[in-house]
This record gives sequence, structure tokens and C-alpha cells, in this order.
Amino acid sequence: MYSEKVMDHFTHPRNVGEIEDASGVGTVGNAKCGDIMRMYLDIDENGVIREAKFKTFGCGAAVATSSMATELVKGKTVQEALEVTNKAVMEALDGLPPIKVHCSLLAEEAIHAALWDYAEKNGLTIEGLEKPVNDIAEKAPEEDY
Repeated sequence: MYSEKVMDHFTHPRNVGEIEDASGVGTVGNAKCGDIMRMYLDIDENGVIREAKFKTFGCGAAVATSSMATELVKGKTVQEALEVTNKAVMEALDGLPPIKVHCSLLAEEAIHAALWDYAEKNGLTIEGLEKPVNDIAEKAPEEDY
């Protein structure tokens, strides 16, 4: 059912915790399944993500996608992080069961929410970044639940 990578990131999640005085913090949830994900980003003066951490309340797939998402954005520029999609998170985890695809959407949206917070705090416009939703159920297809 779950890949070895999903199980590894669930049982040994990377980057759990908070970043004090984070450059950007984004919180998103899914009202249908109850998952909540908060992403913290520390972004340097050149727009490179130095550190990424998360706190997630949810199922194993939500924890695994949060963990992988932080790994995927660390060391990337803000623009490169914006390009980390739910599909990229799923591929990096060697896939997710169809009923858990929404967890990867949660991870993508948490990255976007943290980037949005960073942009707002610094009076920046990040090309291609749209205002994130608080509840991914507004975006996700029904059949993913």
C-alpha cells in the first residue's frame, strides 16, 4: 500500500519542529479528513531557503508528505520552491495511494502559504504565486477522499 520512502518519512520524519522568527509560515488544512499542516521557512537575503520545518496533525501520509516537502525546498530559491508541486512530492515518495493524494496537495499548498507569508512580510511579489487557500478541500477533487 505505502512505498518504503513513505514509511521511512512517516516513521523518521525530517525537519519536524518550528523555526523561531521564520521568514514565512503557512498553515493549511483539510476539513474533510482533519489534516493540518504548518510549514516554516527561513529564507536568506538572496531568496534561498536555508531551513524548512513543519508541524503536522494528520495521518501517516500527511506526515510523510510534509517531511518530503521540507527536504525538497531546502537550498532552493523562492522561485524554485514555488515549482515544487504535489506531483513532485508524490514522485519523491515513490507514489501515494489514490485516497491519499490530497496529502501531497496539502504539502504543496503549505509551501505556497509560507511563501505567501514571506512575500507579504517583505512587500514582495513572487511571480506565479497565488493567494493560498486555508482548506485544500476547496481545491482538491472530490474523488481524492
